[in-house]
Amino acid sequence: MQIPLQITFRDMEPSEAVTANIEEKARKIEHFAENITSCRVTVEAPHKHHHKGRLFAIKVDITLPGEEIVVTRSPDQDHAHEDVYVAIRDAFNAARRQLEEYVRRRRGKVKHHESARG
Repeated sequence: MQIPLQITFRDMEPSEAVTANIEEKARKIEHFAENITSCRVTVEAPHKHHHKGRLFAIKVDITLPGEEIVVTRSPDQDHAHEDVYVAIRDAFNAARRQLEEYVRRRRGKVKHHESARG
């Protein structure tokens, strides 16, 4: 990455363990596309419910030449995101899939879907 990884924590205390987990995930996605310019990750714990744990929202914003990939995993989408590591894993998995598609497009290997037959 040309610009160092940026990690922001909102409505929660920064965590060295969470930071290390995000850094590891960011290193792994660099293998899918070497030309990543920057990667910004936001970890947010927006609500604290009395009957549930905190649901984490993760945003991964990756900048590449001619493209920006933004993945947001909101807490209302999956209660498994009460675990910050699960939320981070899901967000980076989605980012990886989008990076793989970006690389395919750049190489001219675009998937063609069959047209619907009527």
